[in-house]
Amino acid sequence: MDTMAAIKQTFFQECEEQLAELEDGLLTIEREEGDLETINAVFRAVHSIKGGAGAFGLDDLVRFAHTFETTLDGMRSGKIEISPQIVRLMLRSADILADLVRVSRDGGSVDEVRVAQMTDELNKACGISAGPAEPVSAEPAPAPAAGDPDEFGFVVTPVSFDFADETPAEPQTDEFGFAPVAIDFDAILAEDAERIEGFEIRFRPKPELYAKANDALRLLRELGRMGEMSVTCDHSDLPLIDAIDPEGAYFSWTIQIRTECPEAEIREIFEFVELDCDLEIRPMLAGLITAADDADQVVQEVLAQVEAAVDPVAEAPVQPVPDLAPAPVSLTRAQPAEEVPAAAPVMQAPTNAPAAASTPAPSATIRVDLDRVDRLIDLVGELVINQSMLAQRVMEAGIARLSDVAVGLDDLEHLTREIQDSVMAIRAQPVRPIFQRMSRVVREVADMTGKSVRLITEGENCEVDKTVIERLADPLTHMIRNAIDHGIEKPEERLAKGKPEQGVVRMVAAHRSGRVVIEVSDDGSGINRARVREIAVRKNIIAEDAQLTDAEIDDLIFAPGFSTASTVSDVSGRGVGMDVVRRSIQALGGRITISSRPGQGTTFTLSLPLTLAVLDGMVVTVADQTLVVPLSTIVETLQPKESDVHSLGEKSRVIAIRGSFTPLIDVGAVLGYRETEADPMQSVAVMVETENQSQCALMVDGIIGQQQVVIKSLETNYGHVFGVAAATILGDGRVAVILDVDSIVAGSRTETARIDTNRKRSAA
Repeated sequence: MDTMAAIKQTFFQECEEQLAELEDGLLTIEREEGDLETINAVFRAVHSIKGGAGAFGLDDLVRFAHTFETTLDGMRSGKIEISPQIVRLMLRSADILADLVRVSRDGGSVDEVRVAQMTDELNKACGISAGPAEPVSAEPAPAPAAGDPDEFGFVVTPVSFDFADETPAEPQTDEFGFAPVAIDFDAILAEDAERIEGFEIRFRPKPELYAKANDALRLLRELGRMGEMSVTCDHSDLPLIDAIDPEGAYFSWTIQIRTECPEAEIREIFEFVELDCDLEIRPMLAGLITAADDADQVVQEVLAQVEAAVDPVAEAPVQPVPDLAPAPVSLTRAQPAEEVPAAAPVMQAPTNAPAAASTPAPSATIRVDLDRVDRLIDLVGELVINQSMLAQRVMEAGIARLSDVAVGLDDLEHLTREIQDSVMAIRAQPVRPIFQRMSRVVREVADMTGKSVRLITEGENCEVDKTVIERLADPLTHMIRNAIDHGIEKPEERLAKGKPEQGVVRMVAAHRSGRVVIEVSDDGSGINRARVREIAVRKNIIAEDAQLTDAEIDDLIFAPGFSTASTVSDVSGRGVGMDVVRRSIQALGGRITISSRPGQGTTFTLSLPLTLAVLDGMVVTVADQTLVVPLSTIVETLQPKESDVHSLGEKSRVIAIRGSFTPLIDVGAVLGYRETEADPMQSVAVMVETENQSQCALMVDGIIGQQQVVIKSLETNYGHVFGVAAATILGDGRVAVILDVDSIVAGSRTETARIDTNRKRSAA
């Protein structure tokens, strides 16, 4: 990648940041929480995009950004009144700006008609804000006479040009007797390029240059082949012989070379050592000063002359100035900062603004390719696996836990955990960007359905793995659309029910028990369970005589092809949406639950892992198989007693724990590891919490211990397996599966229901 392409790539990366800041600021203004600084931040974002686009010749982007910027400038100056209509216009303009940035980066085209319409709307907004238009006269307004002020208060001085006369007119002078001079920089640069007779090079090696076996003398020889060269060595930094560092670098050189070679060829000589030296290359122009010291001396002399000319107390004679100006002009030499009177404020700061001295310095950041971070995470995963293998070898060798080897191994485990946490923190990002994206979805769907909806977000700074955030966009979009289309009522219906006309969709993110929980709720009508059941029967999703709880009826909306919409619209009605949501969340290792209250609203709760790379698990054995149960789902472990285990039907069993009965599930039987159920008295019960917050006890043969494992996708590398969420590599090199607790519990309940149904039919 050449330098220009790299700079352009950086520009587009910064555009993404500016667009995010732009939308965030506009949404803040829409919520009536913004102030003048928010508007200024929005203006700066568009202005920065426009400036960078101009540098790369992106004319379409520059033109629209300029129109957008003009409207924003009217907002911040108070010429345009901030209203909901104006804010919506700004948000739609931000979408157009984002499209233009995308096309400029990736190629393609945008809807030019849409861009032109938006440009007209922005211009119209500026025109309306400026006040009523003056009637247009068929005759042009008379020009002001010479000496009369125009509409802006400027005195008009007519100037005539005679292009036929090739004799240049006498230049007009100002009140000081100076005449304006036109400067053609292109001509000067072209002239300077022709006058370059060589280069002055200042070359100071660093110790790293010599440590890499490079030779400064060889570089000078290469330079000498390009033309006549004069070299001066500066050895003033050379210490006494007893203080010399054999690996130090004390010499520097100033080289003047007369050559016709371009500067690029000069730099090629230093290409491999440029980072290991201080290098400065200046062109030498024929007849001009090249030495920096001489140039500084000349500048100081010129400044002294200027100061003497404008300083009224200087002893140098001052030339008389013709009295040409209508008003006297006073020139005062700037005083040092300490001489400025303390009582003369230079700028009045807002009363609520923090003191400048207390403003914290911005934290330093760097840009790193995501591939490098992914590679680092993979290496940390391998480190975790190798650490587990080492621990396994030490345990098999029978080394005492208090030995130096075991203590060192514990330290290594803690260090590995700390490295893993630090690396995962690099990929962690707040959910703010995706929450901001949902604001646009709410606005668009509300307009399409004719409803008034407001989005409230909480916990936007909650951090989660970048991969999780990227794959959350589609599920959250479906949930928001579902909440507005099926949950929120029409304004007239809400008013009839005594609710506010404007509905509310709330998104909340928080960390709980090592996972991130996102709740999407609305204050609509809730789930109509009778209608849901009726549609499920009609679509043959359930049997007509099926006995379902409220939670099971609510769960039907996740069935493929299910929809309560009576007609197909642009928003919903095709039965594709909520089933996609569940599959997407499960693919992330998460779970989703529903809580609905008729007439009051519905809440969808997403529970997701903080990262898709590593998890803490409990390693257990079942029928000679080693399995991993996610530690985040485990509540407690216990040894069942015979008096606590009770049969319920033919195969169902429950265990009594502190006065309540909990289903007891044999993992080996559910996964097909054994045909007959194990004896609970010879097993260990692992209490787990499912996605609907209910508890079950998983029956395993034994517990090996707690271990941090690296997640390997089984579905990607092999295929989907019931009851298995992923796989991992244990310390002894064996592959172990990570249990999908929710699917095991759901599968066990389905099997129990099937057995009970068959028994009832046989009895009938």
